[in-house]
Amino acid sequence: MGIKERQERDREAVRRAILDAARELFVAEGFRNVSIRKIAERIEYSPAAIYSYFPSKDDIFFALAEEGFRLLGHPGLEGRRDALEGLDALLRIRAVFWRVYEFSRQHPEYFALMFLDRSVPRISREYERFAFARETKRHVVAELERCIKAKVFPPTVKPTVAMPDLLASDMLDTVIAGLRAGVALKSPDVDLACPPAEPLADQQAS
Repeated sequence: MGIKERQERDREAVRRAILDAARELFVAEGFRNVSIRKIAERIEYSPAAIYSYFPSKDDIFFALAEEGFRLLGHPGLEGRRDALEGLDALLRIRAVFWRVYEFSRQHPEYFALMFLDRSVPRISREYERFAFARETKRHVVAELERCIKAKVFPPTVKPTVAMPDLLASDMLDTVIAGLRAGVALKSPDVDLACPPAEPLADQQAS
């Protein structure tokens, strides 16, 4: 390995350490409460060294959000979208929301940072970088509109509002209300980590 390659490898290792430390701190303490100095202390570097990699704390978040959205929309998602074509509207939107749930379990720190912490910068500031994230959002909105058109959801549902992160608290309240009302669960003895209903799982795997 040449000197240039070694320097690039070492620089990437430091960049990775900065991002990992920042992600952990942002999730544990909230984006607003974490400073560049605190990140530097975590990896035993000077704040000046951090600034040589990222101009600001916001830029660190944008780099993490970019990673998170790419994990959410991993290459296998294109295959899933192809599989969705043969499903009805309800199964299609269920598959979309199930992917978000999978992401929250597989990458909980990224999920918390991207969808739960309301103090983070708006990604609209980085228009080009997050073009793929906007495309993913358009896809979810289109699926919700398909459900409304198919009369699966009432016309009062607003697709641009009914996004996964915004629905989380509403769904939790609905589940709790249902349990308090004595609603019988379809699979009371199944682990909560189980995959979605068999018809959807079978068609996704095809």
